Amino acid sequence: MASVPADTPPWLQGLNAPQREAATTLDGAVLVLAGAGTGKTRALTARLAEILAHRRAWPSEILSVTFTNKAAAEMRHRLTAMIGPAAEGMPFVGTFHSIAARMLRRHAELAGLRSNFTILDTDDVLRLLKRIIIEAGIDEKRWPSRQLSSHIDRWKNRGQLPSEVPKGEAFAFADGRGAELYERYQRELRTLNACDFGDLLLHMIKIFEAHPDVLGEWQRRFKFVLVDEYQDTNAAQYRWLTLLAAPSLGGQGNICCVGDDDQSIYSWRGAEVANILRFERDFPDAKVIRLEQNYRSTPHILAAAAHVIANNKGRLGKTLWTEIPRGEKVNVIAVWDGPEEARLVGERIERLLREGVLPAEIAILVRASFQTREFEDRFISIGLPYRIVGGFRFYERAEVRDALAYLRLVAQPDDALAFERIVNVPKRGLGDKAQARIAAHARATGLTLPLAAQALVETDELGPAPRRSLADLLAGLRRWREQANSMEQGALAQLILEESGYIEALEKDRGAESAGRLDNLAELVRAMEGFTDLTSFLEHVSLVMENDRTDAEAKVTMMTLHAAKGLEFDHVFLPGWEEGLFPSQRALDENGAAALEEERRLAYVGITRARRRATLIHAANRRVYGQWTSAIPSRFLSELPPEHIDVESTLSGGASLWRAALDERDPFADIGRGTGRGPGWERASARGGLDRSTARKPQVINARPIQSTVGGAARDDLPLGGRVFHAKFGMGTVKSRDGNKLEIEFDQAGAKMVLDSFVEPA
Repeated sequence: MASVPADTPPWLQGLNAPQREAATTLDGAVLVLAGAGTGKTRALTARLAEILAHRRAWPSEILSVTFTNKAAAEMRHRLTAMIGPAAEGMPFVGTFHSIAARMLRRHAELAGLRSNFTILDTDDVLRLLKRIIIEAGIDEKRWPSRQLSSHIDRWKNRGQLPSEVPKGEAFAFADGRGAELYERYQRELRTLNACDFGDLLLHMIKIFEAHPDVLGEWQRRFKFVLVDEYQDTNAAQYRWLTLLAAPSLGGQGNICCVGDDDQSIYSWRGAEVANILRFERDFPDAKVIRLEQNYRSTPHILAAAAHVIANNKGRLGKTLWTEIPRGEKVNVIAVWDGPEEARLVGERIERLLREGVLPAEIAILVRASFQTREFEDRFISIGLPYRIVGGFRFYERAEVRDALAYLRLVAQPDDALAFERIVNVPKRGLGDKAQARIAAHARATGLTLPLAAQALVETDELGPAPRRSLADLLAGLRRWREQANSMEQGALAQLILEESGYIEALEKDRGAESAGRLDNLAELVRAMEGFTDLTSFLEHVSLVMENDRTDAEAKVTMMTLHAAKGLEFDHVFLPGWEEGLFPSQRALDENGAAALEEERRLAYVGITRARRRATLIHAANRRVYGQWTSAIPSRFLSELPPEHIDVESTLSGGASLWRAALDERDPFADIGRGTGRGPGWERASARGGLDRSTARKPQVINARPIQSTVGGAARDDLPLGGRVFHAKFGMGTVKSRDGNKLEIEFDQAGAKMVLDSFVEPA
């Protein structure tokens, strides 16, 4: 680190040269490309201190936005420590939504609102949308409010009013009525004097565009604009910022955006990595400063991450380096299957704990939430404390608890709490009034709720429709109890989930979380297959769910890769690095090449969470959707630099499975032809014996094998204009072709880019 003069102010002391440049380059547009672990928050906070210390602006003339209240509070705390109470007088340090809300209350009447408007939460929004859907004469079960909410949120993230929604997208909901319902929703919000979170930015954008005097007032106020995590901005946030700061639009041009294009992993939330990639076009005189000295990870970890991310085309580029000693190479391990993966991780963690490593310095980062179940069961059996960050533990997730309630009622017919939970889940017309009558009859007669319900089925206390629904539920429970002793436990759970209508309800719910919830239920079915009877499985679940009061510092952390962004640990385990699981086949199917680049950025984020040791694991066999599936190593493993990794294998063939992915010939080149299995698959199968032919294949939820189809030859039986069928999106018409990728206008889902191996001629 370069020496600094003795009279250097405290907020600049200890900064390296690029950090100091980012903090002191105050005039004009500045883009700070801050790689993982390069101290970007410190540089950004020092920049704020520099502005205030040199009296370039009053605290109220600085706009500093970030994405979370926690990040905003951290910035205030650091700034107060640097310069004292002056930092407390900064009213415009906060999240996009909190600052936009403050602005909107000043100009509410221009959006048809009053200044005391209410901001609705998610539950309020869903209830309002449900009423609007029903009043429009649309079947809410077929077109659920959560799905409409997802569409509206996406349109607002793009800054689109109902009149600006593309015609093709409007057809994605209720046969073309999406924009109409969006308009009704906005009218209803104005009547209620209310906004949802998307409105806060949307209203201000439209006010700025329609009222230049209002825009000019805010442009003159904000002499400096600072943006953290710029790579995560969506179209609406980008438009809001440029309106306030861009000189071409009247802004003062002093904008500093800090971000990392290699860590843009939230496209499913509306984030557009293009915003950071086009910064220099939007601000032609912008200065780009790269923070490349990493203070977190060892050189081996940084080199591994750098080689992976270098395969992305959509990036500005930077080279991370560190003065930290080289440390251990990145460990890549091949295992036989998921259970062995969990055993291996458990053993490695126990070894680390014996060596004195604190549990809080160990993390397991998974691509999909259902992967945690295997580790949770293993850790419970060996007494290893853990915590799930950013979500519920597997058996605490709502859909899993619902399924367990059905199973409890099969095992114990008098379980009133379980009955109360599922009597109207999924919805079967047994609302609050019907449930109140069942509860009242139970209290009056001293019967349990299930017995009281059985009694009411035989009377006229309930209306005909609720009575039929209740009778069907009770008949199903009796039938499942009779089958419990003659069926395997996994098959029984599958049967209950299907016959109860629970699976169908989730499949009709096209919200962002429904696919993950189906994955979790499939994992629950799989978990049951190792138990001889229902009672023993439910006892196991009770042990797993037992309240653990161990302090968080004494627990190993488990979370998804998305939830891990911004965190760091000494030891990081990254399981499930196989094609189809990571990169996610679902993501590739939906968004093609753009999704592959984001998956690769997710891999980069995962590796760079590690300070001392990163362990990547892939299995030769994986049970997905309850079905045994042979797996090939993730393509991201083949992108790792051999000189920075150590390869291990617990398979009888040694490291041959892994080395198959490092051959000079691309193992994925022929995937997509015929069976979808390329030469890498064949070599690995021949050497390591990937397929366990004797494995039992139970009935499964939405079962289909993981397979990669990127890079295969295009099919010749899908002509332009032809009608095709896709298992997820339904019927559609082929509009264009790019190799083996098709752009299809689906009748219900709108325009999608899909791989030709996933469609069939209609």
